[in-house]
Amino acid sequence: MTTIYDISRETGFSPTTVSKALNNYPDVSEKTKQIILKKAAEMGYIPNSHARILTTKKSWTIGILFDEKLNVGIKHPFFNAIIESFKKKVELKGYDLLFISKDIGGHPITYLDHCKIRGVDGVIIITSEPTNEQIQELINSNFPCVLIDNESDKVSSVHSDDAQGCYLAVEYLYSLGHRKIAHIYGSRDTFAGNARYNEFINALEKFKLPKIDKYLVEGGYFSFEGGYKAMKKLLELDDLPTAVFASGDLMAIGAINAIKEKGLRIPDDISVVGYDDLDVCRYITPKLTTIKQNTDLIGENAADILIDMIDKKSSRASIVVPVELIIRDSCKSII
Repeated sequence: MTTIYDISRETGFSPTTVSKALNNYPDVSEKTKQIILKKAAEMGYIPNSHARILTTKKSWTIGILFDEKLNVGIKHPFFNAIIESFKKKVELKGYDLLFISKDIGGHPITYLDHCKIRGVDGVIIITSEPTNEQIQELINSNFPCVLIDNESDKVSSVHSDDAQGCYLAVEYLYSLGHRKIAHIYGSRDTFAGNARYNEFINALEKFKLPKIDKYLVEGGYFSFEGGYKAMKKLLELDDLPTAVFASGDLMAIGAINAIKEKGLRIPDDISVVGYDDLDVCRYITPKLTTIKQNTDLIGENAADILIDMIDKKSSRASIVVPVELIIRDSCKSII
């Protein structure tokens, strides 16, 4: 088995320098690190994890706590993309990932105790219920934590700019002549659902458009079925909206199906805007105009913040990630 002494002989650097480079110490130049890391890879060097823990006082493991009542799990493309981006970034820094649950070996356990038992260095939290007692216990502990797609005054967080997103959606529809704009919103029990509902109302006010209660319909937990059922309610109205803004792409796609079932055309009869920019938006008919959330940046920012907290380079930070309007085929000018 290759040792640091073998790498030392091959590179000409001292064993101490080799060890520091392999453990990413800051007092070794980037050029030297790259030479040593390249040679270590060529020689098939496998680090001793126990020795690494003793040397760095870290487990080099980060926890992922995914606790939500949306019943979609990490298979939802939005969360899946964020976790993949986060994973890539922390792996570059040498960390492994561990999912944190409320169960170890069939025995119930709190999130905080799970983190302690596994010895994770930090944890990202994706939850629809940040006020949950066990989530709060973890947030109030001394564990480095970052909330994703949520907001807190107690812990670091990363989420999209929902104010910008709702404004862009309403501004675009307004520019096309739409004045009767409906909103299918996610459950207001969730951060995203509540934030987008409020910001949609704010956007209406900025364009001096009235808030029409019958045009505001809850679509549940951001699902296809929720959007479909909400759109069915809107289609029962005598005075139909000319445009619909759904606060999630799956809800928007559900709404599109309901509109088609009614025998109406998109965008000729009703325009539709979504929120997320999931891959499927490019392949449905018509292709969905939507607000793009930058999942790569959300995951990368969460990784940077958490690693800085683990390394004690920072305490708490909150980042709001910009969004973008992606114009496709589901909206039409009525001017």
